[in-house]
Formats: sequence, structure tokens, C-alpha cells
Amino acid sequence: MTHPVRRSRGGGLSAVMHELDDLRTRMDQLMHSVFPVAGYPEFDNAEPWAPPADVVDADNAYLVELELPGVDKDQITVEVSDGRLDVHGEIKDKEHDGVLRRHTRRVGRFDYRTTLPPNADTEHVSADLTNGVLTVRVPKTENGSTHRVEITG
Repeated sequence: MTHPVRRSRGGGLSAVMHELDDLRTRMDQLMHSVFPVAGYPEFDNAEPWAPPADVVDADNAYLVELELPGVDKDQITVEVSDGRLDVHGEIKDKEHDGVLRRHTRRVGRFDYRTTLPPNADTEHVSADLTNGVLTVRVPKTENGSTHRVEITG
């Protein structure tokens, strides 16, 4: 069995949170592979799955690239609020002529969420869907919104 490649993401709490998000995504994928929706009615309304994604910290922007092959832009919603990026939608199962012998592509509701850094310019976010990859570009601002809080008492 191969193991996932570990990439350095820096230190601190942010790196730990990213690792926990990755672990949760892998556990969800494992559970869905062991208990496929079609054979177990109790999983019909399972929580949405997260598409594979890369987050790139470029010089002037953060780029979030999500794999969504075969999905039209009308099936995707991208929202930014309260320092968080949400991408969600639904992939409908296709009708097939003949007998479907194997079904491994993900269908149903998907939901990808990530917390944005304090220096993210949430007013100028853009998204582009090309060749099954949704790229969300979040520009960086000069100053983050971090400020010191005075302690009273």
C-alpha cells in the first residue's frame, strides 16, 4: 500500500488544522468506499463529500484548485463569507445504456470549505472552470486584518 506524500506546510496551528482536514477527507473517502451509497440505504443522505483540492500560496494570491471533472459551472456555487471560502454543488448520476459493471466516480452533493488567511482580499475573489479544474483566486492584501486587543480588568 502506498502512503500519501507529506508536504511541508510550515509550522503552527494552521499546519495542524490542514492536516486534520486532509485526514477527515481521507476518512470520508474510506468510509464511502467500504460502505457505497447504492448498497446501503442508510447512506443515501450522507453528508456531502469534498473534491480533491490543492491550495497554492503564490506571490500575490492564494489559489484553490478543485478537481470537478464533467461538472458545468452552473452546478457549482462559490461563496466567501466571514473569512471562509465555500465551494459546493451537486454531480448528478448519469443514465447509462446497458449494464453498469463498475461505478467509482463520485456523485451527489459536494462541499469544500477552507478558512482564508487574514490578508485575503475577499472582495476581489474570482473563479475559473477549465478542463474540469475549478481555480478560485483569492488576492492578497498589503495588510492583514490582524489587530491587537487590549485586555481590561
